[in-house]
Amino acid sequence: MLQIHNSLTGRKETFLPIRQGEVRMYVCGMTVYDYCHLGHARMLVVFDVVRRHLEASGLRVTFVRNITDIDDKIIQRANENGEPMAALTERFIRAYHEDCDALGVRRADHEPRATQYVPQIVAMVQRLIDKGYAYVGRTTTCTTRSPASRPYASCPASGSPTCARAARIEVDESKRDPLDFVLWKAAKPASRPGSPPGARQAGLAHRVLGDVGRDPRDHFDIHGGGMDLKFPHHENEIAQTCAACDSRFVNTWMHNGFVRVDDEKMSKSLGNFFTVREVLEWVRDPEVVRYFMLGSHYRGPINYTPDSLQQADAASSGCTWRCVASRRRRRAPRPRPRRASPRRWTTISIRRWRWRNCNRWRAS
Repeated sequence: MLQIHNSLTGRKETFLPIRQGEVRMYVCGMTVYDYCHLGHARMLVVFDVVRRHLEASGLRVTFVRNITDIDDKIIQRANENGEPMAALTERFIRAYHEDCDALGVRRADHEPRATQYVPQIVAMVQRLIDKGYAYVGRTTTCTTRSPASRPYASCPASGSPTCARAARIEVDESKRDPLDFVLWKAAKPASRPGSPPGARQAGLAHRVLGDVGRDPRDHFDIHGGGMDLKFPHHENEIAQTCAACDSRFVNTWMHNGFVRVDDEKMSKSLGNFFTVREVLEWVRDPEVVRYFMLGSHYRGPINYTPDSLQQADAASSGCTWRCVASRRRRRAPRPRPRRASPRRWTTISIRRWRWRNCNRWRAS
């Protein structure tokens, strides 16, 4: 019986699919404004293994992994490069797929993009406003998180009001409460002309559907992502979806741990991150990186150093040879051909026969 640690409840639970023999799995994908780094690689590898394990157990898995191609960082990068936002995202989506292929990560069954679901985002924001769970501010549309006005008080994925307040570096003046989170941002003058409809206006509106491209009424068996998405991304996702649909939409939440560099958190802001492409140039085989990612428990942090790659290389080499030897042992033995003629006596065979019977000769 498969048991999975549910991040929502904080304990291991027996995994029972909604539909017998079928698993619906949703994993947060990439925001495509740069190349994948090792933190992304761990998420990709971990949930690729989860998917393969479920399929090997005889379950039919529908695997969805979204692509966020609407984001403030994407617009900023496009402005810096002087190129259309669509051209930037297409280039990095191709690079993302190349990195997945190199790591042996299978493509998703469905890979929705944010730009394909702007009308659905607008409809859900309006639904939250009509129900009284969202309001229109001066520069943003926000969802209220006050306990008195939310029916989803039992749904938080992590964090507390105290943590939420501490995590806010800058509070938008249009918010009624610092705990409220933004669903929709108004357009800014810096928006590039020619961007897709709703690109800047949506801003961080991919949070409206949590991960866009998913019908909020869909009920998933497993929802996964990195530990950094636990708060506020997934907590907000639970809040707004429960409020809009009056029901929970995920049974089991899974989150993989961080990748650290020299015992420090790896992040682009600190400049201590390594892209997948860089690391693949330093190893003999992509399986080494995959082995490194799976060398510790998926929920715990792993520390990246050059020595750790060497250790993973040595360990994966030994594992490969043991697997090959095991396959050879499992092969059916070849039948020995029967001799077509009686055995011929040779000098060696006569000497062996004499050696076995020498004691009998001496006795006689």
